[in-house]
Amino acid sequence: MADSVADGLDRALEGAFTRRIPQSARAQMKYLVRQLKGTKATAQLLGISQRTVERYVSGRLKRPRQELRNRMEREVKKRWQPQVRARARKKASSTDGLVVSTRARFGFTAAPGTTDDARVRDITQALPPEYADQLFTAREQGAPEQRLQQITADALAHMYFRADDSRAQGLGVEFTGVEQIQIEL
Repeated sequence: MADSVADGLDRALEGAFTRRIPQSARAQMKYLVRQLKGTKATAQLLGISQRTVERYVSGRLKRPRQELRNRMEREVKKRWQPQVRARARKKASSTDGLVVSTRARFGFTAAPGTTDDARVRDITQALPPEYADQLFTAREQGAPEQRLQQITADALAHMYFRADDSRAQGLGVEFTGVEQIQIEL
């Protein structure tokens, strides 16, 4: 299964956490109930009954099925340590930037007769803060995966293929078929 840029951004921010998320189903459910201010909202979010949420909070249910466990963990991670997450995002967007490691199909829009057919490449490239800011802003605004991939393609075209615009100025890069992507702060 192919990775998405959105998931890569989320994993990068999770790497900044200073504490582990709650591990047990009860602790995760209690955290979600506290964050969403009630069992009804938590039940709607997770797609289960309000009574089931109450059973997990009280400790009568302990082992959720795999699908529910994954949803609970994902929702807890979304809300865990928001200040640490915001600090990491701000630092990447203002001073540090990101490091993108990807295996994807890259092709080019260039002059006819060149050998610019798309092919799979493994690339690891540091991106400046302005691209980190564009990616995080687009992610916050709910941009589709295609838009996030386009921002990543523009950043890789600028920094990797055009060497910070010191060569190949007219080269347009197509970024498709993402097999894996890892983003680090």
